[in-house]
Amino acid sequence: MNHHDSTEKPGTGALVEKPKLGSYRRHLLVCTGPRCSANSEAQAVFDSLGERFKLAGLDQGELRVKRTRVSCFAACKGGPILCVQPDGVWYYNVTPENMQRIVDQHLVGGKVVTDLVFHQGPTLTA
Repeated sequence: MNHHDSTEKPGTGALVEKPKLGSYRRHLLVCTGPRCSANSEAQAVFDSLGERFKLAGLDQGELRVKRTRVSCFAACKGGPILCVQPDGVWYYNVTPENMQRIVDQHLVGGKVVTDLVFHQGPTLTA
């Protein structure tokens, strides 16, 4: 391990290893909290993503998308809600049909599904 793979924990002298993630193009954050949507609708959308990603070729390679369940975005209306990073695009009303549009148009095609966007943050370049 070299110094780029760890950092010192303040006041302890102990080294903390840097976490590692597999490479991916986008990261989908899906709110599965109970206040966003009724009847576990958001959880069902999240659970469907693995198969949707496989069918669209988003489960590996250059277009790979990582998905993460989050408990609350503090928006609490119009759910299910999801955020696509690093694009900074926030979608609402993510029904199964709308999720398929997001997969096809945004994640595969690179075009934001504008009628489902409720917020878009600034994009960053690294």
